[in-house]
Amino acid sequence: MARKGEASAPLYGEPRKFDPKFRGPIHNRHCTDIICCVIFIVVILGYIALGIVAWVHGDPRKVIYPTDSYGQFCGQKDTLNENKTILFYFNILKCASPIVLINLQCPTTQLCVSKCPDRFATYIDVQASYRYKPDQWNYFRQFCKPGFNNPRKSVAQVLRDEDCPSMIIPSRPFLKRCFPDFSTKNGVLTVANQTTFKDGRGKTRNVTDLREAANGINNVLDARSVGMKIFEDYAISWYWILIGLFIAMIVSLLFLVLLRFTAGVLFWIFIFGVIGIIGYGIWHCYWEYDHLKGIPGSDLTVYDIGFQTDFRVYLQLRQTWLAFMIILCVVEVIIILMLIFLRNRIRIAIALLKEGSRAIGYIMSTLFYPIVTFILIAICISYWAVTAVFLATSGEPVYKVMANQTLCKYANLTCDPETFNTTNVTKLCPGAQCTFAFYGGESLYHKYIFIFQLANAFVFLWLVNFAIALGQCTLAGAFASYYWASRKPADIPLWPLFSSFGRAIRYHTGSLAFGALILAIVQLIRVILEYLDHKLKGTQNSFTRFLLCCLKCCFWCLERFLKFINRNAYIMIAIYGKNFCTSAKEAFFLLMRNVVRVAVLDKVTDFLLFLGKILVAGGVGVLAFFFFTQRIPVFAQEAPTLNYYWVPLLTVIIGSYLVAHGFFSVYAMCVDTLFLCFCEDLERNDGSTAKPYFMSASLHRILGKKELSPKKAVG
Repeated sequence: MARKGEASAPLYGEPRKFDPKFRGPIHNRHCTDIICCVIFIVVILGYIALGIVAWVHGDPRKVIYPTDSYGQFCGQKDTLNENKTILFYFNILKCASPIVLINLQCPTTQLCVSKCPDRFATYIDVQASYRYKPDQWNYFRQFCKPGFNNPRKSVAQVLRDEDCPSMIIPSRPFLKRCFPDFSTKNGVLTVANQTTFKDGRGKTRNVTDLREAANGINNVLDARSVGMKIFEDYAISWYWILIGLFIAMIVSLLFLVLLRFTAGVLFWIFIFGVIGIIGYGIWHCYWEYDHLKGIPGSDLTVYDIGFQTDFRVYLQLRQTWLAFMIILCVVEVIIILMLIFLRNRIRIAIALLKEGSRAIGYIMSTLFYPIVTFILIAICISYWAVTAVFLATSGEPVYKVMANQTLCKYANLTCDPETFNTTNVTKLCPGAQCTFAFYGGESLYHKYIFIFQLANAFVFLWLVNFAIALGQCTLAGAFASYYWASRKPADIPLWPLFSSFGRAIRYHTGSLAFGALILAIVQLIRVILEYLDHKLKGTQNSFTRFLLCCLKCCFWCLERFLKFINRNAYIMIAIYGKNFCTSAKEAFFLLMRNVVRVAVLDKVTDFLLFLGKILVAGGVGVLAFFFFTQRIPVFAQEAPTLNYYWVPLLTVIIGSYLVAHGFFSVYAMCVDTLFLCFCEDLERNDGSTAKPYFMSASLHRILGKKELSPKKAVG
């Protein structure tokens, strides 16, 4: 059996040899994982080259502006369509669904127009009356092909050549496209308050014939209305939202500072604060549930009223508040039971949190390092998004034959609009046209655009994980400098955060990139599995769905495990400066030799920090709720009038949680680093004069470790 201070590894790993002169993070280092570092730099240069190539070939106007049948952009400046910003479909009945209209091309002529039609009209009626009603012809003509002004041309020829639409119907622009002005009255679908319309071919049709194209459009338009109201709410309340987030930042910062002095008291306060907030939520739900008793319509179920865009409708149902109350009761019971069973372990965790708070108090700059990580990730996201857009718009215009005759053998074949009229296609298929279909290409570059998009996504994941790894290694190095200082704070190095950042970049870029690469590969596989699951969602093959579900579960678990290993490997890299594989192995075996302490200290700490985030978000959320619902008399006049008060409320709650998470993530990294250093301290030293512990006196008392006298230390 190994004695104190000796390296013991009865189950996990070989006995380790320790440097007796070790006094904290090693400064005399060498570069690690150089091959991976070189590959990482080459990939970044290739990623920049990919962005440049995409920028040269791509054209975001294809996303910003709709394209007519001639491949011209609607609304583009310095063109004939500069004032024609909306796309008009000659015969929307030919369009299968709104998805076809938005993403693909509808098999009908499409023109850029300055405004959508606002009335019913047919070409037959307008042609018959153009002599004594020229205004009707002038209005209808703006939806014909540019330059067409021959009302004497026969109707059959006009419709065959698609010089003009056979009909126009009242429409309104959405996504820069003219959609029928649908509305519902008493459950009946109407267009401009009419249920029938003339199709321009001698038939009177019901607007339900537009049902296939209308499916989803009403919901989309309703969503657009909701979206406009939400935008208005943000425009009115953004100032108060920022104030709420600022309050969350102050509360989070104050919370971390006070932990240094009153960790135990504050933690029990916020634990009971969370219980109290949930208890208030239970009482409020019960009050609303009881208050709605007897009110007509309140006993309806959510299933009875279906989906409603106005979410306030659901708050008028007793069932909604009953469901809220049951959920909150379950959460309350779970928290209370966990506190009962973990009360002794919480006391242990509090002492470690005090030590973490003391470390942050000496190295306050670490609290603001998440801003650096946020900026790096924001740059990665921006570059990825811009590159993805340029890659997606890298295609050249592809034109295809659009024929009115279903038996035309040239239909849907590619064509050249400049030479189309010289071919015999128009003779064999009267009325056929060469119209724009989509963006694509046959060159080598265009064939591999999908591969480039995958590479763009993969490098993006790699860079994001590298930015996170850099932050974890930097913070670990700073906090390790605190732990291994013999006299705190006198022996803490000057500017420990900047020194740790410099060491991580100079010596360990390759190791951090190696860990990030492994994680990025697993994440890319998960993205591919999610894509396949989405594509195969409608399949009836139960085995395929089961296999995909198992693979998704396995790779999710693998990703969680790798994040845990990487995090602790970066701590060991920050301390000893070894390569990734060695650091990961030593961290894993060290944790396995202290697996009980890992469960007691690390996970309980994570749970308590999570409760802290809930308290910050919940407290600020309750304050925001009373403010935006004008229930605080002092600020009742200042509160803005909103369409949906839950819009700024949810924004404040989610934002407060993210702000608290940013501060507490530093704290969690501090606790993890101190815990790993503590385990190393126990294995390296025995408390003797020759091998004194580096841990604080409070950790001595908690874990029952006593300094050995020189007499006991001998032999």
